[in-house]
Amino acid sequence: MDSYKSSFPNNGSCLNLLQEALCADLDFHGTNSKHATHGWHPFPAKFPPQLPQFFIENLSDENDVVFDPMFGSGTTLVEAARLGRRAIGCDIDPLARMIAEAKLTAVSSVKTLETGYKIVDAAKRDLCQDREQLEQELNRRFDTKTRAFVDYWFLPQQQLELLALLQGIESLTQAGMRKFFEMVFSSTIIAKSGGVSLARDLAHTRPHKVADKNPNSAFVEFVKRLKHNLVSYAKGPTGLPQPGLTAAQNVEIRTVNADKTGLPPSSVDLIITSPPYANNAIDYMRAHKFSLVWFGWKIDDLAGIRAQYLGHDAATGAQFDCLPQQCEKTLTRLAERDSKKAAALRRYFGEMSTVLSEMRRVLKKGRAAVVVVGSSNLSGVDVETQKGLAAIGENVGFELAGIGVRRLDRDKRMMPARWGKEQRSQIEKRMHEEYVIGLVKP
Repeated sequence: MDSYKSSFPNNGSCLNLLQEALCADLDFHGTNSKHATHGWHPFPAKFPPQLPQFFIENLSDENDVVFDPMFGSGTTLVEAARLGRRAIGCDIDPLARMIAEAKLTAVSSVKTLETGYKIVDAAKRDLCQDREQLEQELNRRFDTKTRAFVDYWFLPQQQLELLALLQGIESLTQAGMRKFFEMVFSSTIIAKSGGVSLARDLAHTRPHKVADKNPNSAFVEFVKRLKHNLVSYAKGPTGLPQPGLTAAQNVEIRTVNADKTGLPPSSVDLIITSPPYANNAIDYMRAHKFSLVWFGWKIDDLAGIRAQYLGHDAATGAQFDCLPQQCEKTLTRLAERDSKKAAALRRYFGEMSTVLSEMRRVLKKGRAAVVVVGSSNLSGVDVETQKGLAAIGENVGFELAGIGVRRLDRDKRMMPARWGKEQRSQIEKRMHEEYVIGLVKP
């Protein structure tokens, strides 16, 4: 794709460049979005790497700071690091951080494959020779509530296989190698199809228990994911350097929410991010806890983290009354249908106001923020999230460059699905496009 940028001497220059970029073809249909590390772990509704790549190449220079305050699976961070930028990201989701850290760590394919086979061989041997020890460790590993969750979703055989694999991973001394195999382990559980639990389609965050399901062997799935990841990593994008970190200091991951980044004022050159859907349309923790419990997280602790997510469906908490007219009009229409959802949406708009204010604070003058967002249909009302966030952006001091439209490739983009007679659920029907909001700090 043609590049528009050359430099950023003033605000007008960046505004014009961003306006032109938003008019480009942002669909990226027919492109490979799982090359290199991008396809290492399922993650719903992530944008294709070509999207941040396009804006990074056109709106920043080498060694600039690219920031994603809600980095999810780390797509923006990987592209920024690969393109020679300094990458900074924030996320409170433990699995998101695990995935991103693994994707940002360079690995040796040959050595990693050998290590993986050793882990599997040792796990099989432990299961055969020390089954009783594994059973005892299972009893020690979880508290009562978490153990009940594990017993409900995992059969005894898969539990023992997973534990045997995990003990091998925990014995690794090299941090980067351990991060990679933790991510492989997680992807044997959170899988688009099959998987080792009794849940169907965990990757779409809407698990349904299938009592008569015959789960795959964790050993088989682990090797399958290991090979898949190393093959995609070895290929890499044509004509570009191998992804992954060459200098660890070029990436910083922060365990904080997007409205409290802790970054210095005017320290960021470009922001590219994708906020969550309003009212928790995609409930990440519902699926993420299936693998996180194996890494020592308790069900109650994970519920506490979920309650801190931006966009969760709670209507309680702080009240936000100083919203733009665009938001208030939407809230009034929704309140006529469903007052509870309107209260939750008000909370979402209010929290996004604090996030966008923080984004403006850390962004340098004359530089751009790109916000990729999907709308939601709540109780029959299209809440037009993109218009609401654009208005909020202007309200907190950004200049709006425009709103681009991306048509989603439904054959590739992972969206929540419902199984049964209905071929397309309501949530699938309305998630057919998303919007790219372009903002500039004057």
